[in-house]
Amino acid sequence: MKPSSFDYIRAESLDHVLSCLAEHGDEARILAGGQSMVAMMNFRLVEPNYLIDISALEELKEIKLNGGHVEISAAVTQANLMAWPEINKHLPLLVEALPNVGHFQTRAKGTFCGSIAHSDPSSEQPLCFAVLGGEAVLQSKRGKRTLPAAEFQTGLLATAREADEILSSVRLPVQKPGAGYAFEEITRRRGDFGIVSVAVIADGNNVRIGVGGVADRPEIRDWEKISDGDLDDALNAFAWEMGGDDDIHATAKYRRQLVRRIGRRAIEEARK
Repeated sequence: MKPSSFDYIRAESLDHVLSCLAEHGDEARILAGGQSMVAMMNFRLVEPNYLIDISALEELKEIKLNGGHVEISAAVTQANLMAWPEINKHLPLLVEALPNVGHFQTRAKGTFCGSIAHSDPSSEQPLCFAVLGGEAVLQSKRGKRTLPAAEFQTGLLATAREADEILSSVRLPVQKPGAGYAFEEITRRRGDFGIVSVAVIADGNNVRIGVGGVADRPEIRDWEKISDGDLDDALNAFAWEMGGDDDIHATAKYRRQLVRRIGRRAIEEARK
């Protein structure tokens, strides 16, 4: 299929983007990498009257270390983020997760912030954003506001972004000294969305675990001073609390079992 007709706007600056969003609101969509947006337009799932292309804006291609956070701007591709010289030092969870995102061709175009804005619950990047406790920086002509991941991600393909706002950047906390990080997922084929994805931060006996692909957004649990003997019960309870549905990819029962199995594996890896 092909998209419905629209007006294409090649943004000249961030201020130009904000002006277009202020004028067109719900009728406009942002195009960064296009890996999700173009497909949705082709299937007529979204039919914007205006498409604002930010992919050429150098001011939105920055990765900055600000104190205890890494700030990733809206036009930074997944490939550029993977190639950032400081990623191993500051964002080890992304080192584990990003190679699972699509294929190298799609990572060369797809943007990190675009995936966060799209908010697919089966995507690796929104899961990492949630587990790390990141922040979404939203800008409009009205000003700038910052939302924590738990408030920004509101549901299936849904966020707290207003129609006149752009997700201009995402802030992620840098690695905690002494903490371990791990990412695991099960897919039908390499590069597919995860049937179940698990991301873990382990700091001694404290564990923060996130699961994607089961609920309508990443689900997070914090377990303080949890012993190895209590892990299986905690993972089983977590799997049941999320619910989940049968679909063409897997049954809810199978997803619960994956949460138990790869959840424990990721925790053990993060504790090494």
